[in-house]
Amino acid sequence: MAGALASSMAVPALHALARDAHAEARAFAYSGVLSLAVLGAFALATMRRPVRLQARAHLLTLVGIFALLPVMAATPLTQIVPEAPFLDLWFEMVAALTTTGGSLFAPDALSPSVHLWRAFVAWQGGLIVWIAAVALLAPLRLGGFEVTWSMGDTRATPLNTPYARTDDAARLARYTGALVPLYAGLTAILWSALAATGQGGTEAAIHAMSTLSTSGITGDGPPPGPLGEVAIFAFLFFAVSRQTFAADLHRGQVARLAADRELRMALAIVGAVTLVLFLRHFVGAFGLRGGDDDLIRGATALWGAAFTTLSFLTTTGFEGTGWDGARAWSGLENPAVLLVGLAIMGGGVATTAGGVKLLRAYALYAHGRREMGLLVHPHSVGSHSPDAARIPARGVQSAWVFFMLFATSLAVTTLALGLAGLDLRAALVLATATLTTCGPLAAVALEGGAGAVSDPAKAILAAAMVVGRLETLAIVALLNPDFWRR
Repeated sequence: MAGALASSMAVPALHALARDAHAEARAFAYSGVLSLAVLGAFALATMRRPVRLQARAHLLTLVGIFALLPVMAATPLTQIVPEAPFLDLWFEMVAALTTTGGSLFAPDALSPSVHLWRAFVAWQGGLIVWIAAVALLAPLRLGGFEVTWSMGDTRATPLNTPYARTDDAARLARYTGALVPLYAGLTAILWSALAATGQGGTEAAIHAMSTLSTSGITGDGPPPGPLGEVAIFAFLFFAVSRQTFAADLHRGQVARLAADRELRMALAIVGAVTLVLFLRHFVGAFGLRGGDDDLIRGATALWGAAFTTLSFLTTTGFEGTGWDGARAWSGLENPAVLLVGLAIMGGGVATTAGGVKLLRAYALYAHGRREMGLLVHPHSVGSHSPDAARIPARGVQSAWVFFMLFATSLAVTTLALGLAGLDLRAALVLATATLTTCGPLAAVALEGGAGAVSDPAKAILAAAMVVGRLETLAIVALLNPDFWRR
């Protein structure tokens, strides 16, 4: 991964060269060459050392990737933005690599090549998460797969695929070979679709990579128009359920897509929240003005609510073009609490989205519905169909444990940010944005901004991004002595 990141610096270098920004091109090119030289020397020094590639070693590697690789990614920026402290640049790259997004800088303070580099780093971070979810976290029953796992049952995880019946290194290599072309191909298709709607090539590439990685990173150019938002809206569903893209890994998943719990729950949430937001704007606008343009404003508000809802549910954080128009139409404030709730809900398991994840939310909902049914009919017998048994009691317990760990992490991070000088509202929003890897949430929910963030607060937020990306269960697994005895 480090070699790929170093090699990819050629992309912003060529982009800067095409813009005649020779100083930026040299910074990216020299940093890439220097990084490759250091990595090559390290590889030569350790090539004869025997390495036992175990699952826990890969999990430690993931922690190192999200904590240390941003240092390499931020190196060229020290020459391009010399007035910025290195901590800010490192923080920027942590936000990108963990697909959190957001920025400490104003959009016009960074050049198009730097924005492209941010989006490209986030795109690679999303690819790491995509591969690690099915190749590393699934065998460890982490990352959401613990919900559907029960003793002797691996139907809902990739553990019963031919790729999984190999050692860790071989499985990782095979999944990488299978997923990289798919991930790159989807990004290229969306890039072409956005360019066809009239968006510039650089902005189209940034939005395409940000959509597939759910980082929500944008440049300093104009946002995509309504047609571009339709294309982005369609591709956001790849962050809702793993079954939308994993048909090559699981036979019959395309046929079962309509019955997928995560997809059905996401559609229900998007439909319900969109309707609530539209009615909210409609009631707010009632009697304020009349005329034929209200029909157009209403349709724009409906689309803006649907697009923004799905965007924040997948922890991407794009705002629809009709979002601000809908607020102006109704005169109401931004529903920040609702957006925070959507980000906490999160996207699908084994996707690039963050948050609690829809499958865990469904497990708790299904269990709660069953328990309420027992209150009415205490002697009822549950269904024994395969669909009813797919989420075992152990999975419900795991979902509840994760939810409590997430709530604890949120409380601890909020308290730490408060001690670092932030007020309660800003601390809570920033803690939620980082733990759910939905960085744009901070800019939307805190319209006035969080104010000056101290260096200790930046370090806390960076740590929260890594925890949110790897999820608290993985961090707890690393701290569990039994995990190291396997």
